[in-house]
Amino acid sequence: MRKNAIVITSLLLTGSLLLSACANNSNNESSSGNNAAAGSNSTNVETTTPAETVPAGALSEPFTATDLSKLPAVAQKRTDTIIVGLTDPSGAFTPYFQQSGYDGNVSSLLYASLVTVDDKGVPTPELAESWDVSDDQLTYTFHLRKDLKFSDGSPLTADDVAFTWTIQYDKSYDGSSQLPSLNVKGGKAYKDGSSTAIEGIKVIDPQTISVTLEQPNATALVQLGSNVLSKAYYGKDYKFGDLEYIKKLHEKPLGDGPYKLEKFIPGQEVRFVANENYFKGKPKTEHFIYKTTEGDVWQFVETGEVDYASFSATDENIEKLKALGFVNIIPYTPSTYGYLQVNLKHEQLKDKLVRQAIVYGLDRQSIYVDAAQGAGSIANIPASPISWSYTEEGINPYKYDPEKAKQLLDEAGWTVGADGIREKDGKPLTIHYLGSKSKNTDIFIAVAKENFEALGIDFQPEVFADFNSLVSKVEGGDYDLVSFSTSMLTDPADGFMQFFDGEITDYDNPKFLELYNKALATTDIEARKAVYKELYQLFNDELPIIFTSYKKTVYAYNGRIENLSVSPFIGLAGSLPTWSLK
Repeated sequence: MRKNAIVITSLLLTGSLLLSACANNSNNESSSGNNAAAGSNSTNVETTTPAETVPAGALSEPFTATDLSKLPAVAQKRTDTIIVGLTDPSGAFTPYFQQSGYDGNVSSLLYASLVTVDDKGVPTPELAESWDVSDDQLTYTFHLRKDLKFSDGSPLTADDVAFTWTIQYDKSYDGSSQLPSLNVKGGKAYKDGSSTAIEGIKVIDPQTISVTLEQPNATALVQLGSNVLSKAYYGKDYKFGDLEYIKKLHEKPLGDGPYKLEKFIPGQEVRFVANENYFKGKPKTEHFIYKTTEGDVWQFVETGEVDYASFSATDENIEKLKALGFVNIIPYTPSTYGYLQVNLKHEQLKDKLVRQAIVYGLDRQSIYVDAAQGAGSIANIPASPISWSYTEEGINPYKYDPEKAKQLLDEAGWTVGADGIREKDGKPLTIHYLGSKSKNTDIFIAVAKENFEALGIDFQPEVFADFNSLVSKVEGGDYDLVSFSTSMLTDPADGFMQFFDGEITDYDNPKFLELYNKALATTDIEARKAVYKELYQLFNDELPIIFTSYKKTVYAYNGRIENLSVSPFIGLAGSLPTWSLK
């Protein structure tokens, strides 16, 4: 399993720099006809503006630091280094092979993409200066910028792009990339070994490459336009059917992004140094550090140990941040949603009635809204409110109703035993919950324990000190529910990724696959909206995962940092190379 989700309760979650779970996901369809220039308004989806971002708590506009003289001395002395807090990554820093979203946060500084997205989710040029799409929406031709280089100075060409696409069709590839789902022509033949090359991938010249799909796909442009791996470095030892060797290169990445990896100290920090070969020019700040040491994020900000952190957008937090005097504050609603992953292998959770009972019987309002002082809202579908596909039409809000929950459990055959715990066929109804150590997890456990006890459910929580330990437990299958949040979502299809990347493997519903594929097969936004409404209604009823919340966040950062901006789709990735310390 490649865990792309981010644990909701992470202590130092400072905003994903990932474009998405698999490094690049965006909604895009180029118009029919050739020469659809990159970044042009040639696609229905591209020109659609997401819903307005909900103001974060009491802060609806950015707040500027009022007194930089209050900045702690340790932060004042930094002249060429910016430090940001991050939950400890695993060290798998190679795109398409990452173990978590935190690994992706690291690699997002090390690698650039062919195509990125702007703050409205519109695909825009990065390594590719333009692209063409054929009339039938099947062939994409990318035109690379001239003189592109990897961080070691070696040239980046169309051969590197072809290699990157090809290895994702290797029979031994087990990463989380969704590119294989695009069905590149000849991809299956390559994977089964009946062909030594992928027919649909054609290198035209060093700066030009085309790829042909077997059927249209609404996410194709940015799926194809993701990170590029060096063929000379990552392909040196490549043999079909064996990608194990790439794992040895994870902690020695060779990228083409704004920074190079200087040093990774597990449990402490990830150090970067500016890449002089970055195609946009060497970043203005020479050094960047992800501080991964566990600790109190408030303490790190107050003492100047970190320059940037995120906080729940409560009135209390906002006022406390303002009082510091030396931080700028940005209100932010990310394109993510929180959920409880359900172990559908376990007999009691296979029953939809039990899953529905859990949602009715869990006081989500108290856990995710009231306890957060209003800095959150309840989620009931796999999409963020800022998505163009978001709808509440035909959606059950599952308002807290313990009596309804009891009724559903009765219908499902779970009767209350002498000890107050429900049982069926001689087995007690037990929920083994996993979470990460944090205040939010403490709140969840306290409320859920009371809620589940009232329903006759034996609630067994288990808390982990770090994210990677939790992931290992999940991979072993020893759980019933676990708290996660998605990485940033740019296309509605992204909200279903956990059902295709190995995280959730036991939801078998032909109707889901039919609707999912139908939504990807058209470039008409209104048609896609209609299909996603059906999908959301299906998931809202079946609950293969239990939706929990949307976050309202504020980012606080050292008032000396200039040129910082945050996109709801790519976080800080777009602006970070231009950050400077005044």
